Amino acid sequence: MNRSWWVWRGLLVIPVLWLGLFFLLPLGLLVVYSFLTSQGYGNVLWQWTGENYARLLNPTYGEILLRSLGLALGTTLVCLVLGYPLALWLVTQPRPWRTVFLLLVIIPFWTNFLVRTYAWMVLLGQRGVINSILLGLNIISEPLNLLFTPLAVWIGLVYGYLPFMILPLYSNLEKFDFNLVLAAQDLGANFWQILYRVLIPLSMRGIGVGCLLVFIPAVGAFVTPDILGGARSLLVGNLVQNQFLKTLDWPLGAALSVVLMLLILLPILLYLRLGEPGNPMNFSS
Repeated sequence: MNRSWWVWRGLLVIPVLWLGLFFLLPLGLLVVYSFLTSQGYGNVLWQWTGENYARLLNPTYGEILLRSLGLALGTTLVCLVLGYPLALWLVTQPRPWRTVFLLLVIIPFWTNFLVRTYAWMVLLGQRGVINSILLGLNIISEPLNLLFTPLAVWIGLVYGYLPFMILPLYSNLEKFDFNLVLAAQDLGANFWQILYRVLIPLSMRGIGVGCLLVFIPAVGAFVTPDILGGARSLLVGNLVQNQFLKTLDWPLGAALSVVLMLLILLPILLYLRLGEPGNPMNFSS
């Protein structure tokens, strides 16, 4: 074996140790805790049990989980509907302007996510900007109840994760050969036929990555629902947070986290399955 092989092997030790220490070890501890017995007030008895997972069969937990999945799917769909036309418009702009417009998409990341979420409280409050404008234009006679509602949570999630949809779509569409669109037009295809038969099939990789990048954080979100939704919009992320920080039932919180991670793995496995060679919906095109 030559010297360079040993050098590369030595360089691989650092990332492997990093992943093992900060990813695999905490994940393993979480799985172990999910099978332990809670004695309340943060005390854990090292006695193996499956009761924590059995407690998740409670219809209340199922309702919260379904609400979280529905909100995450809705957020992903809205981000896709808004992000795809915007990404398509970006790639058709002159190259100097693309940098400017992409910068505008990325600028929100320069501000802390928590600060940006609190800003929506100013916009959606009964005395906020939106109600003030509507009242000033005499569109409404009394302030709308926008804050601390599922709608407010939805708006906050879409705002927070829309760039995660735009950027992979832009990266994928930037490589698209628009001569195919011209060819489709020459053959008599209208706008919708071009969209569904040319653009969308050839940008499925960007759509898949964008949907994953939005759905995964949205399904476990707890900051946005906690600030904009209040107690009325309890999602699975808030439930996990409450178990670890308020009720101090760590084994139940760990069980919820494990179930949530398994659910998140499903769309990832679906994406990988659809990306396999020979699949009619292959994302690699």
